[in-house]
Amino acid sequence: MRDPLVFLPGMMCDLRLFSQQLIDLGREVPVTIAPITQGVRIEEIASNLLDGLPRRFALAGLSLGGIVAMEILRRAPDRVTRIALMDTNPLAETPQSATEYEPFIIKLRSGCVADAVQSFLRPEYLAPGPGRAEVMGQLIQMAENIGADAIIRQTRAMQRRRDYQSTLRRCKVPALVLCGQHDGLTPVKRHSFMAELIPVAELAVIEDAGHLPTLEAPEATTEALRAWLKLPYVLQTRADA
Repeated sequence: MRDPLVFLPGMMCDLRLFSQQLIDLGREVPVTIAPITQGVRIEEIASNLLDGLPRRFALAGLSLGGIVAMEILRRAPDRVTRIALMDTNPLAETPQSATEYEPFIIKLRSGCVADAVQSFLRPEYLAPGPGRAEVMGQLIQMAENIGADAIIRQTRAMQRRRDYQSTLRRCKVPALVLCGQHDGLTPVKRHSFMAELIPVAELAVIEDAGHLPTLEAPEATTEALRAWLKLPYVLQTRADA
């Protein structure tokens, strides 16, 4: 039996972010979707999650969920059997970029969750086409379900996150780095950089997707994840190739 698969949603997102993957992959492997809404630091969120996760598990995180996944890998590398990092960023915020979240927090505190969501995840961060509005609507529904207070905690965690480049260099498990071709928030070149940091990693670029490929192109995303789940545990490193 394969190790259980744990999904970590992105900021403002709940389990609906992985609804199609839960259906498709849930037939093949035990799947858990763990919320990342508790804690004001990435380290705190990861610590809270580790207390309730299986002893060993495959780990897949999107956006903020990917950052939390990197922290879990840093803290408990012996428990993570493989890792998928989707539309995310291993770099720490600069002091300037951290302050750019403040207008978003102000909108959340005013109770305008929908307006805040649309100001943060701009349309050009998603793939063009008629499906863009539907995906944005799904994101707003998830954000309203999570609530402003939890999103503010997530934002504070983003502002204070550490650099995970050294964690990726030490990664010893099968890795997938995945992103949407049209992701304007964490672009393809950032993911190419991440894949090069990891000793052995597969890079998957989903053509008809932006920052939320699990919703925008669910079938292609699921197929990439399925291939990752089938990668052997023992991999030849690039240095040995």
